[in-house]
Amino acid sequence: MHLHDLTIKKFHQGLLDKKFSAAEIVKEYYNRIEVRDREINAYLSLAKEDAFLQAEKTDIKVAKGESLSPLDGAPLAIKDNILISGQPATAASKMLEKYIASYDATVINKLKSSGAVFLGKTNMDEFAMGSSTETSAFKKTKNPRDLERVPGGSSGGSVAAVADSMALAALGSDTGGSIRQPASFCSVVGLKPTYGAVSRYGLIAMASSLDQIGPITKTVEDAEILFKTMAGVDLLDSTSVDFPKEDKHELTLDDLKNMTIGIPEEYFVGGLDQPTSQALDNSIKLFKSLGIHFKNIRLPHTQYALSCYYIIMPAEVSSNLSRLDGIRYSRLKDSNNLLDLYRQNKSAGFGDEVQRRIILGTFVLSSGYYDAYYSKAQKVRSLIKNDFTEAFKEVDMILTPVAPTVPFKFGERIDDPLAMYLSDIFTIPVNLAGLPAISIPANQKPELPVGFQLIGKHWRERDILTAGKYYEQAKYIT
Repeated sequence: MHLHDLTIKKFHQGLLDKKFSAAEIVKEYYNRIEVRDREINAYLSLAKEDAFLQAEKTDIKVAKGESLSPLDGAPLAIKDNILISGQPATAASKMLEKYIASYDATVINKLKSSGAVFLGKTNMDEFAMGSSTETSAFKKTKNPRDLERVPGGSSGGSVAAVADSMALAALGSDTGGSIRQPASFCSVVGLKPTYGAVSRYGLIAMASSLDQIGPITKTVEDAEILFKTMAGVDLLDSTSVDFPKEDKHELTLDDLKNMTIGIPEEYFVGGLDQPTSQALDNSIKLFKSLGIHFKNIRLPHTQYALSCYYIIMPAEVSSNLSRLDGIRYSRLKDSNNLLDLYRQNKSAGFGDEVQRRIILGTFVLSSGYYDAYYSKAQKVRSLIKNDFTEAFKEVDMILTPVAPTVPFKFGERIDDPLAMYLSDIFTIPVNLAGLPAISIPANQKPELPVGFQLIGKHWRERDILTAGKYYEQAKYIT
């Protein structure tokens, strides 16, 4: 079986049918990484020894006829801000270049318990701050669909690994669109769960009230498998929630026909490039052909989301990154003067984008400005969340673009922060409201990838995942 045809479900069935062993597939992935990643630059580090050991454990279970979990032996790529004990966790920053994680993130513990294999850690924008994976301190990841274009960010390495069949699936983190936007740019599936559905323990924090870990996969069904494995309350994360138990009844197409998808006029008022607009129109037509109803809705405070986000997020960044001084995790420089030591280390350890956000966040939290900026931004955040609450009284899901454009070329936006920030204009409101959302490829064989976004009610991942699965089935039939 070719790696580009492999999904989590097909891999699991192949193990059961003994068409291949887990170790054989892991070896195939490493062979492909050796050839392809010289060009793509998706990985920052590999974990071959641990990966083969875990694969062998799975093969022993198969030989003994023991039951397998859906993820037993599944080779995954992990974003380099998620901790795996004994492996590097650099967050693509010089500040953590020599840091080796001393414990597992909760999601890693859950995946280990399910028998998953970790191929390695993937490249990202430094501390997850960016929309193109160009701010990494180590390398620039390329878009496998077009090597002159960015893969999106900040989870660009994880997405590129999946898109180029250098991993069966991957984990990323999403603070303002960092799973969904690169998934759209590389034509894969990316799920941002409800805030609190998946533990953040062991995720290097960027903005704690916005961050969520989520799956990056080739199919919606694979995203569902990973999500169900990771979801649940964690005593080590006070923001995690005992995920509400859903009705065991699987949603059918008839169930979906009784639902309504909202189209917010604020997301379609202009600014979309022609390929994106056309792909979205085609996706809406395909949903309508399945008998699903649509309704125009309003989310009136959407226009303030970007401004609101770029006050709240930097404020939390400045707080979370204050402990990184270039001494405790990776020693960078020595000095006889404490102030010079901090100045030299932070200047050498943090890139331009990280420094920009720390400075902005420190400013909005400073005396005399907290009420003028941060406090008001939190009030606007409540208005944005209320917009969704009101809209969900009329509809069950909301369909929007993921990004206003197809993937842009390297260098086009890196020197224009505002243009870069606008890449996430359609994804940021979801994080502010803490809602679940998924990016799904809109076009089957795109010249340049385009994804659409389905936004669900709190804790209703099942709705958007089911709609996505039926969309995929219809897309490949038509």
